[in-house]
Order: sequence, then C-alpha cells, then structure tokens
Amino acid sequence: MTHIECNQVLLVDDDPAVLEATRQWLELSDIQVTTLDNPLAAQDVIHADFPGVLVSDIRMPGISGTDLMAQVHAKVPGLPTILITGHGDIPMAVEAMRNGVWDFLEKPFDPERLEDIIRKALITRSLQLENNRLRAAMHDPVNKRLLGNSQAMITLRQQVQRLSKVQANILIHGETGAGKEAVALSLHECSPRAHKPFVAINCGALTHELVESELFGHRKGAFTGALESREGKLELASGGTLFLDEIESMPLPVQIKLLRAIQEQQIERIGSNQLIDLDLIIISATKIDLLQLSEQGQFREDLYYRLAVAELHIPPLRERQEDILMLFKHFTHQAAEVHDLEIEAPDAAYTQTLLHNPWRGNVRELRNKATRYALGLENQATEQQSSDTPMSLAAHLEDYERKLIRESLIRQQGNIQKVMDELQLPRRTLNQKMLRLGLQRDTLMNIKNENP
Repeated sequence: MTHIECNQVLLVDDDPAVLEATRQWLELSDIQVTTLDNPLAAQDVIHADFPGVLVSDIRMPGISGTDLMAQVHAKVPGLPTILITGHGDIPMAVEAMRNGVWDFLEKPFDPERLEDIIRKALITRSLQLENNRLRAAMHDPVNKRLLGNSQAMITLRQQVQRLSKVQANILIHGETGAGKEAVALSLHECSPRAHKPFVAINCGALTHELVESELFGHRKGAFTGALESREGKLELASGGTLFLDEIESMPLPVQIKLLRAIQEQQIERIGSNQLIDLDLIIISATKIDLLQLSEQGQFREDLYYRLAVAELHIPPLRERQEDILMLFKHFTHQAAEVHDLEIEAPDAAYTQTLLHNPWRGNVRELRNKATRYALGLENQATEQQSSDTPMSLAAHLEDYERKLIRESLIRQQGNIQKVMDELQLPRRTLNQKMLRLGLQRDTLMNIKNENP
C-alpha cells in the first residue's frame, strides 16, 4: 500500500500565547502548523484531502470547539480532531468522545503528550486518505480496464487520465492483442462524453465497399441493396466518441472523405446532399507506423496529423514481465467465477513458462491461456520449456538469481526478514525481484510441505 504523507496540524485557539507556544513546540518536532485565532476561518483551510489533523480549544467566542468539530466532520467525515479545554469539563469531554473526537486534553497540557497524540492521529489520517484513494481507484474505469503494476502501465494510466479531459483526436499505437480498444474505452469513460455514445468500427474487418457505407451511412436506393436509409457510425457517434480500429486498413478514397468530415465537422450520407452536423472525438488505433505507410502512398499524411493530435503507445506484454503473473491470476479467477470452477495455483515450472513466453498475442493471448488453464485444458507438465532451448547470458543470470532466492525462501521457511538478512537485500528490492522472477512465497511453502 502506498503511504500518503500527513504532517500538518490546524491549530485553533483564541489565546495568542497558547497558539504561539504550541506552534513553536510542534514545528521544532518537524510538524507543519497552521494557526488560527478565529475558528470560523477553519472551514477555508480544511478540505476533503487535507493531509493533517485539527487541534482546537473548546471554549472560544463565537463557536465552541465541539461545534467546530461538528462543522468540520460534516465537510470531512472522520477527520481526527483533538480538543483542548482549560475548564476540566468532564461531561463535555464525554460528549465530545461520543461525537467522534480523536482525543481530549486539559490545560495546562504536557507538550510531549500533545505531540504523541498528534502523531498517532496523523497516522490514522494517512490511512484514511489512502483508503479513500483506493476506493476511488476501484471505481475508476482506467484502473479497472488497464491492469498492471509495471511502470509502463502506471505511466499509460496517467496519460489516459490526462488525455481523457482533452477534446482532441487521439491515435493509439499497439501490437495485436495489446488492449487498444480497452484504452479507447477508458479514454471515453473518463471523458466529459462518458454518457454519450461510444461507437466502434474495425476498418480491417470490412470490405472496401462497405467501409464508406458503415462510416457515412446511406440514403434509401443509393446503391443496389440499400432498401432503407441508414445512419453511419460517424452520425451515431455524434456527441460521443468514434473508435476506428485498424485505421491503416481504410481505403484511400474513404480517407479523403473522413479527412473532410473531420475538418468540416459535417457529413453527407451516400446518395444524399443533405449536410449532417457532427460533434465527436475520434480515437484511432493502429499496429503499423502510419507515417511510414504514408511514405509508401498507402495512407494520407494530412489525415494522420488530424487523427494524431495526441498519441498513446501501449507497451507489449513481453516488455512488462512483472505484470504477467498478476494478469494470469486475474484472468484465471475471472474465468473460474464465470464457469463456477475451483482452480489451483500453477506450480513453479508452469509459472516459469508463463514468464518466458514471448506473448506475440499480448494480453489477448494471455487471457486465452488463463481461461484454458481455469477450464483444465492446460497440462502443466507439458508446458515446460525444452532444456535444449539456447539461453542468453541474461537468461542464465536470471535463472541463477531465481535459484538463489528460491532456495533461501525455502531454507528460511518463507520468513522474508531472514531472507533479506541472508541475501543482504532491502525489502523493496527483494519484492521486486520475486515479482519479476515469478517467485511466490505461498507456492514455495506448499512445495516444501509436499516434499518435506
């Protein structure tokens, strides 16, 4: 879990001497302090993501500390609040506790005691903010669709979040099966157009004759077989997003019409002279370098620049090995849930075949393999790589590193701290290596228990 740093205190008291003395003490302890002698101004400082806690006197002119806490909690539920009083009002303290105060101190108070309470409250606040972030992430379409813990996927998700707010055409680059439509859907679902249509068309799946009709629509009788008028995809997507997959397959004559439609934001159906206004974002996807294709005269360069106002590159699965096992586990559990099946974790040998697979079909291929595994169609024993396969120096070093860590984990009975001490590795480095090398502590412990 990512730690969110919280180190701020909003200190509210109508006594300037108390404010100054407390501020000096806390700042000497490296705690950031904002002081207010007017409690009514606290609402301007506190916000939903405020990385700190509230410390307030109880008896103040205008509003009491308990009333201030109630106002703050209405705005930021659960914000840790520490109340201070110089009157020894026990019933008030009890009532404050019932209303959700974090802690309660009497004046004169021990500064070290206050600091200790504040530091514990800051830890709680940090956890609150992290939980809020995780809950938000669970409902974020980008995090739901674009899975992966690798830096490449983290960067891609950040780029998608940023570009989704921009009203610009976007070109997505990615190999077959890399998840280009998932990226397009994420862009749409995070955009201001999320509640408008998302219309997808695969330019490579249609004949040249059909592409124009599918995009622009046609009038009844415009050509043989046009028995009724029909809206095209551009018209259907108006107000929302049009996704053009395999844009490199679009015929040149249709490219010219699409270019004009983008420039004018208007179209005419085939066989009609009536102009139809458009309001849409076009997201295109390709597995080929369109500029190189334009040099060969197979793609219009001016259309490329209209479609590629912004560009995204999806990393192939083989370049983010640390995501493979996580994705495999996700897809197997997904398939098991759909088919109401129980599954066993893959053994170490099968795990290694997953990590060494070149994944030419990328995530689509991995999903297929995971589904087959969940259905019991994958024989783990036959999936092991041939020992005759030549290995590079890097692969030999990786295998040796895997062997050392694996043996240490088994020898130390899965005790991560002892493994860190034995191999002289910091926790973060060990975790990264285990993830990259496909070493799972629980799996190794099961193997050890089965072969004592």
